[in-house]
Amino acid sequence: MRYMLLFHYGEATEESIGAEAMAEGMRAMAAYAATLEQAEILVSGQVLQPSSSSTTLTLVDGEPRIQDGPFADTKEQLGGVIVIDVPDLDTALDWARQAPPLSWGTVEIRPGAVHTEAGTWVPSS
Repeated sequence: MRYMLLFHYGEATEESIGAEAMAEGMRAMAAYAATLEQAEILVSGQVLQPSSSSTTLTLVDGEPRIQDGPFADTKEQLGGVIVIDVPDLDTALDWARQAPPLSWGTVEIRPGAVHTEAGTWVPSS
């Protein structure tokens, strides 16, 4: 079963938390990704740019509206995602407990419904 680990945490910059803390966080995430890969459960992963670099598209009266930045004004951001393929939720929770962002935010675990393989939608199971 595929599970997505979504990492939510407070917006931070190198200036706000310090270069060493930023570098340590990056090292911790690289080590975590390597561990998932060695366990042969890592499907994919992305660390996202700050939410200030996002663009949001909505429909207003049937017309597209483009807005710079996130749609919601919040102090937290979705900072990254990792997709793992494990047998069940308990196993996904075990891996999520090891995710470095848990120490500075929230890890949301969500099962996948479908995914693509060679351009075809396939139910996740």
